[in-house]
Amino acid sequence: MPRRILKLYSILSAFVLCGALLYASAASAELAPQSSRAGGVSISVQPVEVSAGATTWKFKLVLDTHSGSLGDDLARTATLVDGTGKPHAALGWEGDPAGGHHRSGVLTFKAPSPPPEGLELRIVRNGEAAPRVFRWNLK
Repeated sequence: MPRRILKLYSILSAFVLCGALLYASAASAELAPQSSRAGGVSISVQPVEVSAGATTWKFKLVLDTHSGSLGDDLARTATLVDGTGKPHAALGWEGDPAGGHHRSGVLTFKAPSPPPEGLELRIVRNGEAAPRVFRWNLK
């Protein structure tokens, strides 16, 4: 009898572990870094903190160019759009100041409530016809 219980426990543990691994890989795939290249400027975005329990959401950005200067005021030109289409202005930018060919930092937003099923980060750049758009599914 004890061997049967041990075997059953081992099988159940394996199922739980597989489920946790599948959930973790799906969550990380949904929140994978994204990048956009246009007009000689590349922008990479990685959600850093977008959990349901967080009061602020954070996104790590990296901007690179070899022509011109990166003078974007990202706290002013970036908008988080929740699943209902409601825009949320950035609370701030912590990172490299405007200018130069390479910038990185973190954009912070107030976390939408209730947490949306998906989100979109829009970055408007001077001289570009359309905003750069980065989308993730959260559920």
